[in-house]
Amino acid sequence: MAKVVVMPKLGLTMTEGTVSKWLKKVGDEVKEGEPLFEVETDKLTNTIEASASGVLRHLFSEEGSTVPVLAKVAIIAAADEDISGLMDGEAAPAAASAPAAASAPAAPAAKKGGRVIATPAAKKLAKEKGIDLALVNGTGPNGRITEDDVKNFNPAAAPAPAVEEAPKTKASPLAAAVAKDLGIDLSKVGAKDRVLAEDILRYLESTREKAEEEPKEELVPMNGMRKAIAKNMLNSHMTSPTVTANLSIDMSAMKEYREQLKAKDIKVSYTDLLVKFVAKALMEYPLLNCSVEDNKIRYKHYVNMGVAVALDNGLVVPNVTDADKKSLTEISAEVKELAKLAREGGLPMEKLRGGTFTITNLGMYGVESFTPIINQPEVAIMGVTTMEDRAVVRNGEIVIRPMMTLSLTFDHRVVDGSVAAEFLQRVKNLMENPALMLA
Repeated sequence: MAKVVVMPKLGLTMTEGTVSKWLKKVGDEVKEGEPLFEVETDKLTNTIEASASGVLRHLFSEEGSTVPVLAKVAIIAAADEDISGLMDGEAAPAAASAPAAASAPAAPAAKKGGRVIATPAAKKLAKEKGIDLALVNGTGPNGRITEDDVKNFNPAAAPAPAVEEAPKTKASPLAAAVAKDLGIDLSKVGAKDRVLAEDILRYLESTREKAEEEPKEELVPMNGMRKAIAKNMLNSHMTSPTVTANLSIDMSAMKEYREQLKAKDIKVSYTDLLVKFVAKALMEYPLLNCSVEDNKIRYKHYVNMGVAVALDNGLVVPNVTDADKKSLTEISAEVKELAKLAREGGLPMEKLRGGTFTITNLGMYGVESFTPIINQPEVAIMGVTTMEDRAVVRNGEIVIRPMMTLSLTFDHRVVDGSVAAEFLQRVKNLMENPALMLA
């Protein structure tokens, strides 16, 4: 019996998804439970399995198409089954025959504003292998380069750029001097016999006019992730009356503690340490770890620590679940894995739900202070800034210490300034005295 495949609803807030890749083509046999296509949502990419066995008879959506939730995307049926009754009202793309699809050349690398478009995983792999992405053919939506494209790249088969030696352009001494001074290619001036100074003036005038004719603005629609971020940030701004408190921390003890761990072959980042230390402080200050629901406060006796991960086209916040119960090495391994999955577009949906507190780190960009926006329905978020040597006073003397500022934004509906300040002081005390973690 024919089966209509629809765009699945992968989350409570999902309203549409993009068919990023078909894993089968029209005419292929499909088994129930076998990977059928990939869906890109505002937060991640999911592989969707076939819900029935049979033959992939028809596609309603091409790769790169954005489709509403529960809309038709394909039909699976027996090879000789009549499916005309399932196609009413649908404008289906013409399906290429299997031989033609197999022999079609790969799409050239997509470029936008001179930049090659590729998935984060493809960029990372290309960097590791020393491959120029401009030479790789993209098979993803709109020619986007995928990780498989990089894996399958054959440098010997890549077309070498054609090099032609242009004939030397004749020019008067004055024209040659002016062109050299202005960085003008004489071959582009377009004089009849030899280039004169007045020819260069006409060329400059024409290029200026052309530049004025070119549009100075461009209106580009937001992609799914950007739209979701915009919606969530506006919702957070409208929901929570916020205050941001900043507190500087002497990182001398943390640096020494990290070196001691490194000497024992335990390699952790400052973000890993923050997740562990902040999780302990949150269990002591539950108001920073709660949520607000219809004038009620939901206290949470666990810490699911969100760690913001920047992507090429936006931001995701996967959660280290039960961070208060995990060891530092467990936290470190999980943070690395979550960041890897996020950049490859493979985060499971459950890792994006149920967060209780978020840490966002801009220290690697040299940021000294900022005001992070709360990740709803949480009531607080901690911004981490750069660590830098500063002159501070210790025991009446001016000394140099590695200092870091934490920026805590909190929801003033439930968290008062004094509570937020006490929480920050507790985090500071723990980080300046790591031995207290054992207490």
